[in-house]
Amino acid sequence: MLYYISGGQRSGKSRYAQDLALQLSPSPVYLATSRAWDDDHRQRIARHVADRDARWTTLEEEKYLSRLDLGGRVVVLDCVTLWLTNFFTDANYEVETALAQAQVEFDKLLTQDCTLLVISNEIGMGLHATTEAGRKFTDLQGWLNQYIAQRADHAIFMVSGLPLTVK
Repeated sequence: MLYYISGGQRSGKSRYAQDLALQLSPSPVYLATSRAWDDDHRQRIARHVADRDARWTTLEEEKYLSRLDLGGRVVVLDCVTLWLTNFFTDANYEVETALAQAQVEFDKLLTQDCTLLVISNEIGMGLHATTEAGRKFTDLQGWLNQYIAQRADHAIFMVSGLPLTVK
């Protein structure tokens, strides 16, 4: 089962996904994909860690999610945007390369028999990126979001903490 949960920054995506995961399992997995880029980012990571209690198992994997044995588990993947950033930077900002690598890895992840709650940002709804890399990443994120949403059993769009069912 694949749940796709998207929305803007601070729209309530993570809280919604965590609450849903706890409804689906007494011991869900939180799959963190982020690299700690700077002090601000480390503080965000610490806040997310503090949000979860002992019921959660936390796994960290920056790129190769399919390496993890997630069979039979309920997994919150947080988040596609940070995961995709790792592919984008490692591919020297080549959109086609990063997209192809992320799609292949996502498809491998979907072969596991787990309930997956995938969180992603809708970054193309805000201001137009001022840098070339920012514009490339916005396009890349949009294309991968579409790729994941097409495969999802359920798609939820978060607005101001409220879930809107899209699919």
